[in-house]
Amino acid sequence: MDEPFHDDLSGQCSRQRRVLPGGQQRDRKEEPGQAGPEHGGQQAMGILNLGDLKQPGLMESRGREGENRGVDEKRSGQGQVVDAAMIDGAASLMTMTWSFRHMGMWHDERGTNLLDTGAHFYDTYETADGRYVSIGSIEPQFYAELLRLTGLAGEDLPHQMDQTAWAELKDRLRGVFAAKTRAEWMEIMEGTDVCFAPVLTMTEAAEHPHNVARGTFTEVAGVTQPAPSPRFSRTPGKIRRPPPHAGQHTDEVLAEWVGADTAKVAELRAGGAGA
Repeated sequence: MDEPFHDDLSGQCSRQRRVLPGGQQRDRKEEPGQAGPEHGGQQAMGILNLGDLKQPGLMESRGREGENRGVDEKRSGQGQVVDAAMIDGAASLMTMTWSFRHMGMWHDERGTNLLDTGAHFYDTYETADGRYVSIGSIEPQFYAELLRLTGLAGEDLPHQMDQTAWAELKDRLRGVFAAKTRAEWMEIMEGTDVCFAPVLTMTEAAEHPHNVARGTFTEVAGVTQPAPSPRFSRTPGKIRRPPPHAGQHTDEVLAEWVGADTAKVAELRAGGAGA
């Protein structure tokens, strides 16, 4: 069951879910602090919502895994609270980035680093038809393939990891990618070692041949949605039915309480029971 926290929130911006023995949960909700990349001169919300959608399940599953193993419980004979917080989970995903920072490979200035669009070989580029492609050619062999397929191989270019030249090289690549359509770049780069992918809309993603072959998306009651994941070879997951609308099963639930007395169910409904 859910129980609210009553302790002092101290103005912190986070949401915490505490998983207690017996499956109890407690939620702490505060004002969210979220920002996304600039789009049209304004802050745009990114679609990858790690805090609200990814971290609670990830942290709780890891906590429950440790709890279920029960190593300490078997030794100590005591249970314990599993505190799974979104902010802790988001921080854990940045472990590699924090390592880069301590090695002098990551700076606080946005858009100047290896993996945050600072590098010309790890970014998205607009194509001639106003669409986009993405590249992630970090390793030298992948970068060499990128230069070959963009026609830049053989030129006297600065070293790949010379950060002082990244802005200049990004301008070069912008011009190159803008000269062809996304479909043309797909024809040139898909299936190569460039580490290339077209940037797709949600509709295009569902229709992409790779996703179709894997059955990554499914349709239930006319609604396209991701198929259950991860997949189990012996006991595959299945979406049993679409979500109910508000009040769809009110009569059935009330009947479970009062039996087959339809008059009593009608009385309860008239009194405001259910949706």
